[in-house]
Amino acid sequence: MTSATVSPEDGSTDFWGTTASQMQSNVSVSGKKITGTLNKLTSGQLVTDWGEGYFLALKFDNFSTGLTYADVKVGMSPSVSSGLVTLDSDKNGVFKVTDKDVQKLVVRQEKSGVGRLTDYYDLSELVLNEED
Repeated sequence: MTSATVSPEDGSTDFWGTTASQMQSNVSVSGKKITGTLNKLTSGQLVTDWGEGYFLALKFDNFSTGLTYADVKVGMSPSVSSGLVTLDSDKNGVFKVTDKDVQKLVVRQEKSGVGRLTDYYDLSELVLNEED
């Protein structure tokens, strides 16, 4: 199996009233490391549902042969109550970062008869912007 492609979501993509560009800037994925700046959110639906903090918007693609988006689970470890969730057809997600030095982004591809591959992405070099 091969690792799925993880990339920053397009800045204009809307997540429940907040665009990716409001959440983050200069985010990039190189190998198994995610870098860039996350802006602290203090209002909006994401904050209503998950609390104030930092959110990372990502896109997932190029899954191992024989797998579709429905065979991929993504999430943070440790997580703020959501754990790993199955991707839906838009193949993107937004994740709350509560401790960039401890948390990892997890991407698990798994399907009976195909196999299982779990990738962990380091977040420790993200910059957390306190300004609202």
